[in-house]
Amino acid sequence: MNDTRERSLSRGQALALSAAAVPMVAFGGLGAVGTYSNVTSVFHRSATALGVVAAGEGATLVLALVLVGLTMLGQSSPAAVRVGLWTLPAVASLTGAAVAQSTTEAVVFAVTPMAMCVSAEGMGLLARRIVVYRTGLDAEAQRRNAAVMQRLAYHRARAANHPDDGARNDSERESWKLAKKVGTGDALLGARLVDVQRGRMTDGADAALAGMFALPVTAPAPGVMAVLEPLAVEGADEEGVTPPVTEEDTQVTDGFETVPAGAVTPVTAPVTPPVTLEEIAAVAGVPTPQAGEPLTDAQLVVVLRNLRYTDDPPLSYRQAVTAFREGGFVGGEQRVRKAWGSLMSHEESEA
Repeated sequence: MNDTRERSLSRGQALALSAAAVPMVAFGGLGAVGTYSNVTSVFHRSATALGVVAAGEGATLVLALVLVGLTMLGQSSPAAVRVGLWTLPAVASLTGAAVAQSTTEAVVFAVTPMAMCVSAEGMGLLARRIVVYRTGLDAEAQRRNAAVMQRLAYHRARAANHPDDGARNDSERESWKLAKKVGTGDALLGARLVDVQRGRMTDGADAALAGMFALPVTAPAPGVMAVLEPLAVEGADEEGVTPPVTEEDTQVTDGFETVPAGAVTPVTAPVTPPVTLEEIAAVAGVPTPQAGEPLTDAQLVVVLRNLRYTDDPPLSYRQAVTAFREGGFVGGEQRVRKAWGSLMSHEESEA
């Protein structure tokens, strides 16, 4: 995210901005002098000329100062101020063209007041950019976006709930038009969107590199499956395990060793030794998988093996994946499915 803390202008920046503001003020003043001279040449009365200058350039200067002041305070300017910055010089231009005695004079008299209009707009834009640079907030962009969002919310509600079909269709089309204007001119929003996309690209590159450099899943070393596969334990006290047959429990009849009836309990189900995730990872020769961290393919097999035999009968793929996600482990769907297939293939080969 962008740093929105207030920044100060450097000495060089302050000098450059001051140097840029000086000609704006100077040429605005020259425009007022030119209008005064033009009107005086026609009416030969200074009072009339001063009145025209005050109504045109003077009023424009007042609005320009209001615009600059509000901008420096971090506030948006009212619509009347923004409209006045162009309307008043336009009125002065029309006045000059009307009092001119020839077509050439009309063109000159009409163009002269526009110097003040451009100067006012330039000073306002410069002040706005200074505020945006120092505070990271653009009041004008926020005002425009707020107005667009307000209209968009109205038309979305109208398109969804208005009883008239025509009104709903009109609002639906208007909503799409307004959607194109959301965020227009908001430099801060654009910078933040770039930050978001940069983060997503970083995550994607990290995942791609992890997939490229991950170690391939290999068959466990000899003796590993003795720990990983369910085993029957001799002499265990769990129900369903055949007790050891001793010499006293057997009889020899005609050269054959037999077991007395009732001395052997049939095995109803295999018993899985109490193997933890840490023990399975140690036997497989991989670091113990941790929830929330990227896992290699070998670690994925270890986790799925541990989850599969947490219950009897063993969990299915869907049940194991659900337990995998609930346990907070990280892995893409394709990698998890590939690890499960490797686990199942090994179990089938062992069987």
